[in-house]
Formats: sequence, C-alpha cells, structure tokens
Amino acid sequence: MANITPTEERVTGMVGVVIYTWANMLVTDVGLSVAAPHYPDKCVQVEGTFGAAGAVTIQGSLYTTTPTWSTLNDANGNALAIATAGPSGVSHIETILENVYQIRPNVLTGDGTTSLTVKLLCSTQARR
Repeated sequence: MANITPTEERVTGMVGVVIYTWANMLVTDVGLSVAAPHYPDKCVQVEGTFGAAGAVTIQGSLYTTTPTWSTLNDANGNALAIATAGPSGVSHIETILENVYQIRPNVLTGDGTTSLTVKLLCSTQARR
C-alpha cells in the first residue's frame, strides 16, 4: 500500500476551479486527502486499467483532524465505488453528491495490472 500525493492544477482564467490528480494508483493505494469544503461542486473522473475486479472508492470525511472515512455518493445516491470504465470505455465521470471537509480515492481491489488515475474537479459558483 502506498499513499499517493495528488497534484493540484489551478485552471488558468477560471476563478474558483481546481483539479486534483492522483496518478497511477495500484491495488491498496490510498490517495492523500484534500480539504475542499469551500468548493461545493465536485466531480470525479477515473481512467486507466481496472484489471480483474479492480475498483476505486471515493471517500469523504467531515472530520478536520483524524478522519472517519465514508463512501460518497453520485448525484443519484449510488455509492461511488467505481469498478469499470464509463460508457466511452476510457473513463468514468460522476458528480459527487456530498460536500465534505476531506476527500480521497481508495483503490480497494484489483490485480497486478490495476493502474488508475483519479481526477477531482472542484469549483465554486463564483461570479466572474
């Protein structure tokens, strides 16, 4: 198990938009969390090789210090336990229903070929 540090990308010309990326996550890798309660709108994109029974769970916590992690949900109330590529066959994009203090990806299952990249887009509804 490795703790994967996300990169942070501020989108040029876009006020209140940031993209966090956890790259090349393998089985049992956990993404180091980001604190983003000030970004109420969030969506996640997962792409890569899922391998046999590969899955990444998007987790959140309301705790500011020692987090207790819970699986977050998509806009339809379904758990964000993503186990397949999306309709395009390449990536899977979902809106995150909850606005939590901390958020992270957690690759719970897979095999030696599992290698996933998780992107989290966070935005405010700030006026330009």
